[in-house]
Amino acid sequence: MLSQSLKTAWRQLARNKAFSLINILGLALGMACSLLIFLWVKDESSVDTFNTKATIYDVYERVFSEGKVEAGPNTPGPLAEELKRKIPEIKFASGYVNRGEETVLSVGDKRIALNGCHADSDFFKLFSYPLLAGSAASALLGPADIAVSRKTAELFFGSAAAAYGQTIRLNNSKDFKITAVFENVPANASQHFEFVANWADVLQNISWLKEWIYRTPYTYIQLRPGADAKRVEAKIKDFITPYIRTGDGQGYRLELGLQRFDEMYLNGVFRNGAPDGGRSDYVRLFSLVAIFILLIACINFMNLATARGIKRAKEVGIRKTIGARRVRLIGQFIGEAMLLTFIAVVIALGLVALLLPAFNQLSGKQIVLPIASPFFWLAIVGLMVVTGFVAGSYPALFLSSLNPVKVLKGALRFGPGALLMRKGLVVFQFVLSIVMITGTIVIAQQMRYVQTKNLGFDRENLVYIPFQGDLGNKFQLFRQQLVGMPGIKGVTMNTNAPSRISTHVYNMDWEGKRPDERVVAIHNGVGYDYLDMMNIKVIRGRGFSRDFPADTAKTHFLINETLLKITDWKNPIGKRMSFFDFQGTVIGVVKDFHLKSLRDPIEPLVLYFGEKEGWGGVLVKTKSGETRQALASMESVFKQAEPQFPFRYFFSDEQYQQLYNGEATVSKLSNGFSVLAIFISCLGLLGLTLFTAEQRRKEIGVRKVIGASVGNIVTMLSKDIVQLVLLSAVIATPVAWLAMHQWLQNFAYRITIAWWIFFVAGVLALLIALATIGYQALKAALANPVRALRSE
Repeated sequence: MLSQSLKTAWRQLARNKAFSLINILGLALGMACSLLIFLWVKDESSVDTFNTKATIYDVYERVFSEGKVEAGPNTPGPLAEELKRKIPEIKFASGYVNRGEETVLSVGDKRIALNGCHADSDFFKLFSYPLLAGSAASALLGPADIAVSRKTAELFFGSAAAAYGQTIRLNNSKDFKITAVFENVPANASQHFEFVANWADVLQNISWLKEWIYRTPYTYIQLRPGADAKRVEAKIKDFITPYIRTGDGQGYRLELGLQRFDEMYLNGVFRNGAPDGGRSDYVRLFSLVAIFILLIACINFMNLATARGIKRAKEVGIRKTIGARRVRLIGQFIGEAMLLTFIAVVIALGLVALLLPAFNQLSGKQIVLPIASPFFWLAIVGLMVVTGFVAGSYPALFLSSLNPVKVLKGALRFGPGALLMRKGLVVFQFVLSIVMITGTIVIAQQMRYVQTKNLGFDRENLVYIPFQGDLGNKFQLFRQQLVGMPGIKGVTMNTNAPSRISTHVYNMDWEGKRPDERVVAIHNGVGYDYLDMMNIKVIRGRGFSRDFPADTAKTHFLINETLLKITDWKNPIGKRMSFFDFQGTVIGVVKDFHLKSLRDPIEPLVLYFGEKEGWGGVLVKTKSGETRQALASMESVFKQAEPQFPFRYFFSDEQYQQLYNGEATVSKLSNGFSVLAIFISCLGLLGLTLFTAEQRRKEIGVRKVIGASVGNIVTMLSKDIVQLVLLSAVIATPVAWLAMHQWLQNFAYRITIAWWIFFVAGVLALLIALATIGYQALKAALANPVRALRSE
């Protein structure tokens, strides 16, 4: 019986090649698209789930200030050690600092720049990084201990075993003993590093990390068995308050909270003082997109199968007359759907394998097709069964319910309910498609806005060279040698890379400050010519100048407009201000400019003279069109100043673009998925047009006989489709507005959703729909009316 059913199904597919091709193509594209999305979702959801030890928590900090609450994962440097010492429920604790810049490692004459981090001795007890040499208990115990990855060990010593116990030098300044070799960090980790140096080293090099008022490191903890995370969180809520010195934080309210480490990647956005979404929003969004696209493909199948059902009505009538039961007929039609779905699955897998490299490049992933995983094949079989059943159930139930007497008499007529069902499905398809088109346009507009908005400074032709070795102390000589060389327009310095400033002031005081005022500001050390080179406007007073030697003593400050509004000074020049151990006066006010992503509002800012700091980097302005010559000049001078280090540089505009990598990926994926959704929806329109033309075949013949033109017939067949698309646009508009309005709330600076976006989306959908149905409508209008009427 099964073999007979398969033979019948195959004959039906072979007999109706065009119908079968459209159905298989629609299902294959829908499945391929959904598979790609689900692979991406699975990869995103697997990030940081590699840890097999007890649950790890990240300690984050909430700062209450100016009636607002802000939160983030950065905490004071001493926090990990103090938590472990004072809270008995905490078993292991470690600070973690990854500065995001490569460090030069050297053994003998071999030097390689690699990314690394600093952590406490509990680090390998906390995390499940397999050790190839050494033990978690002994790794990083001493101040000069270091753990390296398999890759690092093989690069310098040939193997993990050979590297263990050897000496390796960091930044040509300090020797470390390799006390552990760990397996390379897995691809599904959010933080990648090639070595872990002892925490004592970073405290020695960055002494302010010892202070409670500064916040840079992450703090990770593991609780003892049986300890309740909620109770521990309540216990440490006010832990940090006693450690803030009276002069450093009076009036501030600081709290600590806990977030699971494996949830940080997906929920890295903090709102109202707590983790609240982030990449998880995109995971949910694209999961819905995958389901919707698959639904659109299934709806196409239903429409096309039902349209073809007219030609199979007599087959159903004859089979019922000779005794076929409805269950058997339902099984036959669902079997045909399953066969179609199986073929579509095979094609979809081929498409996924073909498109995966391009998809990885687009999404920045390293996804592979998990063909060796039994769960993957179970999922594929499940997808095939569910899709086949959903796609085939309505046609099967509909066709098997036909009255054989009416069918064989030729009196078959589909009621308004059946037609309404199919129209409703098409409306549903186009609502989803128009929402996706609208979303694509809004995302593209916002991305164009953040890329072209005037940030208040000129980021074009701006190169940042991080200080390495002793370059910070040699900056003046480096600048003098570089000025005037080919391609160089200007040279200054900055204690933070442009668009990467995150150092905050928590203890700011100023003349006239009310006792209850609480302000958190960012600070940045800059050199002479910084304002002119960045094209930052001074609206009050002056900038730092070589004509005023006192500017170098950290007693003169520049503030931005946002901070000026908070101080409420009418005349800020000469007003007293202090923060940390800096005390001085304001010499100027600069126009507000964006140092961070446009997701964040402009923060209060203090600039001080930083050329004597010895940390940060060099900012070089190159002449337009002479970037290559400028880079050659920079490299030659750098190699003279620090021959032991590789020349590294970053373009400011590229670093700015990296702030929006997530949104850029979403924009690209949305473009592709919207095109696919529209294409698959158009197949649904084709199905409805086929059904309508088939239903009204005799009517069309009669109309042509009594003189109706081809244009009249095409208009008649197209009118209903136009109405459906217009209805879809009306329904989709508020849905799309709500979805995009919510998405735009992630940006402090954003576009206004213009009315024309919805108009363009609707018109575009209508034009595509008309192009899709035009050929079929024209074909029906040009058909010979004799063939339609000969049965009369």
